[in-house]
Amino acid sequence: MQFPATELVLDANGAVYHLGLQPQQLASKIILVGDQDRVAKISRFFDTVEYSVQHREFVSHTGTFQGKRLTVLSTGIGTDNIDICMAELDALVNIDLTTRTEKAIKSSLEIVRIGTCGMLQADMKLHSYVLSSHALGLDNIAHFYPINWTQEEKKLLTQLTTQVSFPKGITPYLSAACPKMVEKFDSAKVRKGITVTSSGFYGPQGRSLRLPSLMPEIHLALGNFDHEGLQIVNFEMESSAIFALGTALGHQCTSICLGVANRPQEIFSTGIDQAMDELIGFVLERI
Repeated sequence: MQFPATELVLDANGAVYHLGLQPQQLASKIILVGDQDRVAKISRFFDTVEYSVQHREFVSHTGTFQGKRLTVLSTGIGTDNIDICMAELDALVNIDLTTRTEKAIKSSLEIVRIGTCGMLQADMKLHSYVLSSHALGLDNIAHFYPINWTQEEKKLLTQLTTQVSFPKGITPYLSAACPKMVEKFDSAKVRKGITVTSSGFYGPQGRSLRLPSLMPEIHLALGNFDHEGLQIVNFEMESSAIFALGTALGHQCTSICLGVANRPQEIFSTGIDQAMDELIGFVLERI
């Protein structure tokens, strides 16, 4: 099967349309960040930088760190951009862009997201490392794809939707991170659990300014969930689509975030630069 120009969109240089990358510019180990300025904050730890590419909000640096070839890519905010990133990252390694045909032998990327998050457990300290074992998607990206959910994912979603009510029209999905990737970053330094991926920052996460949220206490309801010791630990805006699409495409994914807010305690960090640098070092040593 040959993918037509309207499905596999390439630019004039033969790069994937949004990321602006060509296959040789991508490493097999990838760090995703939301903030485009965070790309340089990570690549400054590299020993070498081979490629620096920017198209729109998608900034990528590829280089080496202690002998490991890595790509850092900014996605922007939200699962809509993750849909673009995961499709184009996969195309770079699993589609021949010249012939527009699927490769017979597939490649599996290692993908970890480094981000910031709001924490949902009152006992969690600011700047905690929050590792995602699963992601509950309150977005709709995965509903557009034929995802083969595992029995564990289905059972956990049933447990969750039994304990927590959502507004009419919201159909959550639950996707697991890659266990091998979770194991790489699991340590006494991290708090591991379920991440909630929201479709917005204000109302969808229970924040009310002039336009009130329909679920002003959603963070408290989610924080009260407990299934055999597995808790919901944080809110962010990307991981559900990374896990669902990544797993379906054969890639290995997880997320680790810096907790910048404790929602039950209503406190927010006043500065994260040093803590984020330390988290970056933690991830670079383990990826």
